[in-house]
Amino acid sequence: MASEKVHTFTDNTFDSDVLKADTPVLVDFWATWCAPCKMLAPTIDAIADEFDGQVKVGKVNVDENPGTPGTYGVRGIPTVILFKGGKVVDQIVGNVPKSQLEALLKKAL
Repeated sequence: MASEKVHTFTDNTFDSDVLKADTPVLVDFWATWCAPCKMLAPTIDAIADEFDGQVKVGKVNVDENPGTPGTYGVRGIPTVILFKGGKVVDQIVGNVPKSQLEALLKKAL
């Protein structure tokens, strides 16, 4: 079951929800047809629960919102990008273990 703590970001809300956020934001760029994206989804949910209150976690569907992935050079999915203070801190491409995402987040906190 998907975590209620995972937000949905769109091209229209990305600026206010991600770039102007008070906390670091972890964004998962994904698509419904992407098998590795589906495999990563439970990890994203677990990260959202584990870092609740410290990091905002959300997803951008690249098919429904093509503008934002283009802006950040997302060429393969899943791509996870960490934003802090409106800037890209780091990014990971592919289905990665939870420990790799945790290490990414701990650098930004």
